[in-house]
Amino acid sequence: MFLSLLKQEVKAQNFAFQFYDETFNFSTDASVNIPFEDGLSSASIIQFYHRLNKGNYQPIIQTLTQYKEKKQLNDWFYYQLIRKTAQQISPKEDNYERYTLYKWFLLAKSGYDTKLAIGPGQLLFYVWSDEDIADIPYYLDGNKQMMCLNFHDYKHADYAKDKIIPVKLNVPEATKAFSYKVTQIPDFKPEDYREKQLAFNYRQKAYHFKIKLNADIQAIFKNYPGVTFESYFNIPLSRETYSSLIPYLKHNLKGMSQKKGVDYLMRFTRNAFLYENDEQNFGKEKRLSPEQTLFQEYSDCDDRAALFFYLVKEIYNLPMIALLYPSHITMAVKFDKPIGEAIEYKGEKYSVCEPTPQRKDLKIGQIAPEFQHQNFQVVYQYHPGSINN
Repeated sequence: MFLSLLKQEVKAQNFAFQFYDETFNFSTDASVNIPFEDGLSSASIIQFYHRLNKGNYQPIIQTLTQYKEKKQLNDWFYYQLIRKTAQQISPKEDNYERYTLYKWFLLAKSGYDTKLAIGPGQLLFYVWSDEDIADIPYYLDGNKQMMCLNFHDYKHADYAKDKIIPVKLNVPEATKAFSYKVTQIPDFKPEDYREKQLAFNYRQKAYHFKIKLNADIQAIFKNYPGVTFESYFNIPLSRETYSSLIPYLKHNLKGMSQKKGVDYLMRFTRNAFLYENDEQNFGKEKRLSPEQTLFQEYSDCDDRAALFFYLVKEIYNLPMIALLYPSHITMAVKFDKPIGEAIEYKGEKYSVCEPTPQRKDLKIGQIAPEFQHQNFQVVYQYHPGSINN
């Protein structure tokens, strides 16, 4: 009896890793330690799945999903948790295909509709999302849009030309769509934050900020795709960054009228950061979340529009629209009375508030001369209390 218990203990393996502000713990046994050394093929993948599916994997899934529910993790952050869990079981650097198979298995057994496909020397991992997503390779499985989660690992792949063969493997419980919406940032350890100095002048007065920022935010959004403007504009700040910035802004705005307060936020967003377009900064188009914009030295019009929207929404909660021109995006705010040259949209009048530096020092209600005669598209409308926000 004693020897039997000892063997069971030897078979069990405990894992622990840091996940944002907590240590995540889970256990496995030998039944889920499945090798993958037979070469990349549909047959070898299916065999791996059937062997792992017979193992005692349910405790891992239960631990993962209970943690997701406890922490109210958005799908994007739940996937980061799965990535780290798979890394513990099968390190990426030791066997990339095996690591990818564990990621796929854990996400599928968590209920998400996932697929695997084989390309030239590639094991591609897809998940169903019914959202409007850009910058990611995908294929259609019937009417389902399958988005590639690991395309960034194959930097030289040509997804337009390479032949991709989906693996015919059905996981009965894998039925849910994956959402890229980020509505809550997980908590980080306060000691992981560093202070950054920001400064700008408003009405002949210098304002200095010490905000707390965490470099891990950059890692979280490193492979985050292009989402709709609605999803993008509503990415929040983390708790520590919020607490270091928003109360300070509210303090500075005390005694100001609503118009002057919005003007202050517009000029803060416009002048507290250096401008550089994404091609120069990153070599490609990349939208930064508000917290990334605060972190980065340089940002462009997309980034500032999102930050300005977040600040106005958080402090004044006013109706707003985002105006997309062929080469620019800006914001317009609805005041009690329109200011300057108003933009009329769906029967309401909005005043342009330009959060990005222009050749002319624009006031509220002024549009840069080069955009005055250009067509624009309203790509997002925000109304406080609306169920569509």
